[in-house]
Amino acid sequence: MDLKQFILSLVVILVCTRVMVELAIRIGQSAVLGELAAGVLVGGSVLGWVEPTQTLKLMGEIGVMLLLFEVGLKSDLHAFLKVGWRAAAVAAIGVVTPFALGYGLALALQMSHLQAVFIGATLTATSVGFSARVLHDLGKLATPEGNIILGAAVIDDVLGLVVLSVIMGLAESGTVSWLAAIRTATLAFLFLSAAILIGIRYGHWFTRLVNRMNSRGKLIVAAMVPVLLFGYVAELLHVAALIGAFAAGLVLARTEHHAHIEDTIKPVADIFVPIFFVLVGAAVDLSLLNPFNRQNWPILLLTAGLTVAAILGKLASGLGAGGGINRWAVGSGMLPRGEVGLIFAGIGLASAIISTAEYGAILTVVTLTTVLSPLLLKRCFKTA
Repeated sequence: MDLKQFILSLVVILVCTRVMVELAIRIGQSAVLGELAAGVLVGGSVLGWVEPTQTLKLMGEIGVMLLLFEVGLKSDLHAFLKVGWRAAAVAAIGVVTPFALGYGLALALQMSHLQAVFIGATLTATSVGFSARVLHDLGKLATPEGNIILGAAVIDDVLGLVVLSVIMGLAESGTVSWLAAIRTATLAFLFLSAAILIGIRYGHWFTRLVNRMNSRGKLIVAAMVPVLLFGYVAELLHVAALIGAFAAGLVLARTEHHAHIEDTIKPVADIFVPIFFVLVGAAVDLSLLNPFNRQNWPILLLTAGLTVAAILGKLASGLGAGGGINRWAVGSGMLPRGEVGLIFAGIGLASAIISTAEYGAILTVVTLTTVLSPLLLKRCFKTA
């Protein structure tokens, strides 16, 4: 790709995402769904305006790192402790149940063990950002149900990132080695634990450094270096770079500059993050979802089965909330896979773990659960 084509691709991506995001928000949907729709529109299935080149893919990967950095930056460890065992129980059920259902369904449809593990893992995620946005819009963010949902969603994200690291490790070997999976999971947890300890012990060093600097852009550069450095170290340890970016967010969340960092990083993320989701959408082959083509029936069956598994698995997580809590609301709040599910799908396709057809099925499930969640939440709180 030459410079002229690269610039044109960026213009198309940025303009189309803004248009589709505006439309999505105006009809009460998530911005990420608008970005996904923009990708489908400009991809090969419709207009064919954007080709997913290696340069764009690398920019998209930086965008995902920035997205997870923002999630880590917004995370409050003390708030998680307040919701205690309820959030942990909801998160555990919300990970184990959909994983088991997805894994079993994939094996029943004669997929490989690696694919079955990946399919199950894709269903475990919950979008913290989307859940928080829906609860805020409903005025239920500070309710016991809201606290449990957000706490459990963050735990789900951490577990999901660990699972993603395991999956990527398995993809490199091409086989399902539980010993390798345990090793990768252990490394990921140790990495996150170390990041938290570093943040608590040495976070003030970052503050001192930034306060002594007088040059332009000091805060954005000082924030980006840990993101990239932690991502690099994570890759060296064969842990997903996303874990490193999330860890960097946890570290900087402990500093007095975290609010300013969040405001400063948003314009950068607004450029890079949409590139990832557009490329995710662009990889969708709409022809594979045509029900009038008999060859598509196996994929449509997979899509229907995964949708049921994804919904039942998360609704069951509400049982972990205990008594005195609107369990249906908690389960409904755990439904949206949002950007986390899309990250799983995109990486699975890029790593050749799943085919384009299976990718389309997962993408449909992610979209349906993300759209369904606010509808169910609104109904659950209204009837409570």
